[in-house]
Amino acid sequence: MTAAAMDRVARGSVVGPLASLAQWVMLTSGWRRIAVAFGAGALGALAMPPFGLFPALVVSLGVAVWLIDGAATGRHARRGAVFASALIGWAWGFGYLTAGLWWLGSAFLVEAEEFLWALPLGVLGLPAVLALFYAAGFALARLLWTRGAARLVALAVGLAACEWLRGHLFTGFPWNTLGMALGQNLWLMQGASVVGLYGLTLLAVAVAAAPATLAVSETKAGRYAPSALAALALLALAAFGAARVPAAPSPHVAGVRLRLVQPNLNQDAKFRPENRQDILDRYLELSDRASAPDRTGIADVTHVIWPESAFPFLIQRDPEALARIAAAFPPGKQLITGAARAEATEGEARPRFFNSILTVAAGPKLGDTYDKVHLVPFGEYLPGPLDATLRALRIRQFVSIPGGFTAGDRARQRIMSVPGLPPVAATICYEAIFPGAIVPSATPSGPPPVPGLILNLTNDAWFGDTPGPRQHFAQARLRAVEEGLPLVRDANTGISGVVDAYGRITASLPLGVEGILDANLPARIAGRTIYAQFGDVPFALLWAGALLWTLAARRRPA
Repeated sequence: MTAAAMDRVARGSVVGPLASLAQWVMLTSGWRRIAVAFGAGALGALAMPPFGLFPALVVSLGVAVWLIDGAATGRHARRGAVFASALIGWAWGFGYLTAGLWWLGSAFLVEAEEFLWALPLGVLGLPAVLALFYAAGFALARLLWTRGAARLVALAVGLAACEWLRGHLFTGFPWNTLGMALGQNLWLMQGASVVGLYGLTLLAVAVAAAPATLAVSETKAGRYAPSALAALALLALAAFGAARVPAAPSPHVAGVRLRLVQPNLNQDAKFRPENRQDILDRYLELSDRASAPDRTGIADVTHVIWPESAFPFLIQRDPEALARIAAAFPPGKQLITGAARAEATEGEARPRFFNSILTVAAGPKLGDTYDKVHLVPFGEYLPGPLDATLRALRIRQFVSIPGGFTAGDRARQRIMSVPGLPPVAATICYEAIFPGAIVPSATPSGPPPVPGLILNLTNDAWFGDTPGPRQHFAQARLRAVEEGLPLVRDANTGISGVVDAYGRITASLPLGVEGILDANLPARIAGRTIYAQFGDVPFALLWAGALLWTLAARRRPA
C-alpha cells in the first residue's frame, strides 16, 4: 500500500464497512494490536482439519495484511516497521498454534500425577516458541512490503519460508502447516504431487490474503483484480486435480488381503505389563473375528496389521506370547505390528530400546524390522543437552522406557521387505507428517527399492477424541498424494484406513471405536510424481520466482 493510500485511511476518507474495519485494524496499537493479531491467528486455525473452513484463513490473513500495512504508520514507523511486524507475526502465530494444538494438553492428563505440572508448557509454551517462526515470516514480508497485490505475495513468501523452517529446524514440527488449508480437498490436494505441502502453503497464503485489497486500494482494478486472480488460481488448481484423479477406483495389488486391527486401548493404567495376557487376547480375538461371509478370520486374509506400541512388554523376548501368535497364524500369513524392541550392545550397561515395526510369520519367525528414525522430543526421548539436567530433576519422557528410545539409523532403515507385499515405506506415528521424508534418497548399498505403499502405524490414544488424531490422519493422507503411493494406516484408537495414491479413502474406521478393517491394497501410480522425484525443488523454484516478483515490484515507481 502506498503512502497516499495510508494517508487516506488515517484521515478516515475511505468509506464502506470493510474499509472501516481495515482502517480500525491498521490504526490500532499497543496491546489491542497484539490482541487483534492473536485473535486473527486463532481464527485461522479453523481452516485446518477437522474443520476445513478456508474462509476463516481468508479473514485471518486479511487482518494480517492490514496489520502489516499499519506497521508502517505513525509511531510504528519511528520504532521500526520490521520489529513491529515481527511482534504482530509472533502474536498471530501464537494464536494460530494455540488454537490448533490445544489438544496436546490431553497427553499431560494420561499420567496427571506426574505430568500435570507441565501442561501449560505444552499448551502455551510450545506455541509461544514456535510462533517465533511466524515472527520471522512477518518480518521478512515487511522487508519485501510494497504497494498493491505485490504485498500479498510478500506475505506468502515470508510465511512459506517460515513454515519450511518450522518443518526442518530443531528436528522439525510441520504440524498444521498452512498448506493443509488446501490439502484436505481431493481436487485441491493434487497440487502436492508437484509442489508438495510447502508449495501448497505458498499458494494458500497468496490466495487467502487476496481479498484484503477489497477494503482499500488506489484503483478499482487494484481493489478487485487480486481476488479475481485468486479465484482463477483456485479454479486452475481444482481443474488440475479433477483431471489427475481418475474416475475409476484404483486397481488393487493382486493376492493381497489386509486386515487392520484397531483395538481402541486407552493409554491408562490398564495398559501395563501385568495385563499382558488380556491385551494379547484382545488382539488375537480381533484378528480372527469374522467380518463377512468371505472374511471369517486370519485364514481369509494375507496380512494382519496391529498398531504402534501394541504391547506394554517386549514381545520378541516373550516366548509364550510369540508361541500364541504362531499358533494363531497359519503358514503363509504375516503379522505386522508395532512394538518396543531391545538390542543389547557390548560394553553398554543397559540395552538400547527402539520404537519399531516387527514382522512375524508362523513358526514364529521374526522377519524384517523397522526402527523409528524421527523420535518425538520429550515424548520418546529427552534432547541431548537437556537430558542430564532433566533426569537430575527426576523428569522423564512420556513413554516409560529407561533412558528413552534410541533413533533408528536414518541411512539404512526405511524400506521394509514383507513377504507378499511390495516394498514398504515404513513410518511410525508422526513420521508421516514430514514431507519428503517418506522414502530415502539412497542407502549404503545404492538406491532404495521403489516402494509400493506407505505404512503408518500410530497410537493416538494419548490425545483422546480431539482434533489431534484427525489432523494426523489428514497429514498422512497428503503424503500419499505427494509420493503417488497408497497409504495403509493402523491406529490404536483411530483413525485407521486405507488411502489410494490419489488421496481417496477406500476404507476407514472412525476414531474411538474397536474394530477390524478388511481392505485390498490399492496399486501405486504408474511412474513417480514430480514431488517424489525432486522433493522441494519445485517449491524452491516457485518461492524464488515469487521473491523475485516482489523485489521487482518494489523497484517500480509508485
